[in-house]
Amino acid sequence: MGESLRLVDVLTRTGAWLRTRGIESPRLEAELLLCHVLKMERLQLYLAHDRPMTDVELKALRPLVARRGGREPMAWILGTQGFHAIDLDIVPGVLVPRPDTETLVDAALAWIDADADPVYVADVGCGSGAVGLAVATAHPGVRVFATDISKRALTCTRANVVALDLGKRVAVLEGDLLSPIPSNRPVDWVLSNPPYIPSRTIDTLQPEVSKHEPRLALDGGRDGLACYKRLIPLAAKLVRQGVIVEVGHDQAAAVVDLFKRAGLTDIRTWDDLGGIARVVGGRTG
Repeated sequence: MGESLRLVDVLTRTGAWLRTRGIESPRLEAELLLCHVLKMERLQLYLAHDRPMTDVELKALRPLVARRGGREPMAWILGTQGFHAIDLDIVPGVLVPRPDTETLVDAALAWIDADADPVYVADVGCGSGAVGLAVATAHPGVRVFATDISKRALTCTRANVVALDLGKRVAVLEGDLLSPIPSNRPVDWVLSNPPYIPSRTIDTLQPEVSKHEPRLALDGGRDGLACYKRLIPLAAKLVRQGVIVEVGHDQAAAVVDLFKRAGLTDIRTWDDLGGIARVVGGRTG
């Protein structure tokens, strides 16, 4: 990239290079990176196509393009990810929330009484806080216990709690599954997007996942069901209303069986936008 390059030249070259690195939407991602550096909206980017880029701007852009070329998740580079109706701060080392997980939020909001206040929700394995914070944002009566064993994830969640002004309704707790929630505190619903990828398949996934995202948030053991086998019986004994979890693309039937064994009733599944059974829910009575 030379000093006299116009914005459009940089955009074209960046997109072309990202394509060589296997990026599926290279032009779009080149635009997003430029918008981030220039602090512009995409429309402004097009209106400013012919303006030259400064050395300072090019110097700021190059390392970000290199990171994306190395298949680092875009959300880590931009520092943010839209999810449901909220924007989340995302940092390297924390799982990037997926659109599929919005199905879990929608299922929870469909089942939680819209007029309940308060209603206590445990977001188990909260990561960035996406699920619990999205539910709390949509439902003013919700109080959240956000739990995780990753200190980095909990730091990220705390930052998002502050950014979304949910500090009075969200407790961020370090520990395994439900263990950090005080025994005298009621829990109406347990929500979770647990690790569910079989250990042997992680290295076969796209580089953003296999080389970068935290295995702690991905690895579901030999069959991908290790966390469900621990969480569901515990949750079924604790909650007053029900349990709702995200599952892998071929795991719904196995997780439904775990729900039945735990004594949950009114068990159902919700499909994601691709028509895959992505969420399983059950009630306590």
